[in-house]
Amino acid sequence: MNEIASKSQLRMSFIRWALFCVSFILLLGIGSGILSNSGYGNRWFAALAKPAIMPPGWIFGGAWTILYILLGLSLAVVIGARGAPGRGIAITLFIVQLILNFAWSPLFFAAHEVTLALYLLLVILLLSVLTTVLFARIRILAALFLLPYLAWLCFASYLSYEIDTFNPNGETLVAPGISTQI
Repeated sequence: MNEIASKSQLRMSFIRWALFCVSFILLLGIGSGILSNSGYGNRWFAALAKPAIMPPGWIFGGAWTILYILLGLSLAVVIGARGAPGRGIAITLFIVQLILNFAWSPLFFAAHEVTLALYLLLVILLLSVLTTVLFARIRILAALFLLPYLAWLCFASYLSYEIDTFNPNGETLVAPGISTQI
């Protein structure tokens, strides 16, 4: 059949994709944070010198929840844009930056690799900017959903840079959660 979907069918398709994408991204993001013992409850993180503008811990949980919801909505918008030129590469780039995003917490909080985590964050930021540009070519709404994420990544990059600067031997403050003792 070569029928065009009605507006209500397209809306329902978006809602289904949004529910799936938001739930999946939230699950993976929260899981990454829990598995890596991220946050102020982490002894190593508590021992680090932090910049004066470091927000309290509850801000991070709330911010990332909102950002993961926006990421899921953005992805759902692009998935729903069937036949749009560049859609495949845009979704692929989104997935790559998201996987790297989920790898950041274990690298920083569990492995205590402050400098490597900063470099990873800069790569995530670069890929996210490219993703936003590609999403804007497909659906402007998808790119708008990513703008708070880009702003937060810039802020997080600054915080990571300051933590790296304040803690030149930060990796050695407490034994890393990912280590092998023989």
